[in-house]
Amino acid sequence: MASPSPVKVLGLCGSLRRGSLNAAALRAARELAPPGLELTIFEGLREIPPYDDDLRHDGYPPPVQALRDGIRAADAVLIATPEYNYSVPGVLKNAIDWASRPPEQPFEGKPVGIMGASPGAIGTARAQYHLRQSFVFLNALVLNRPEVMIGQATSRFDAEGRLTDEKTREFVQSLLVALRDWTLRLRR
Repeated sequence: MASPSPVKVLGLCGSLRRGSLNAAALRAARELAPPGLELTIFEGLREIPPYDDDLRHDGYPPPVQALRDGIRAADAVLIATPEYNYSVPGVLKNAIDWASRPPEQPFEGKPVGIMGASPGAIGTARAQYHLRQSFVFLNALVLNRPEVMIGQATSRFDAEGRLTDEKTREFVQSLLVALRDWTLRLRR
């Protein structure tokens, strides 16, 4: 019996900052990917313009189309988000708003994993719950557990942005295993 094709996951980072802890968390996830999971990180969030339905009616801007195509081609999505003002960063919400417009919004039935890193103690919990609310409307299939909320993240990454905290590495890897296994179950 042939082994199933690898689960292709598109990673989205909700931060544009060069030294982003969440971008570092996504890179760590790519490094920690279990067998049977391939993680590609979408790098075009900065180029996505503010949502404007007039632009959409003229055709999706190329960076938005690239995001939509990437989500559609992926078996699952993994989002790493910071928390701004107790919620989702505007650039991430903007990208989701653009990607989710008709026709054929690509989040429909798509497995989604969420994680986040923050210097604060609760590690993006409120932003993650707000993302979950958005994905209910989009009918995405958000993985419930494990929840990966990397609190006090500045002590868990080194100066080069490598995730060095072993327990956190285990949490991230457990999220990836759960996302892979759940996506494979949904394929059946």
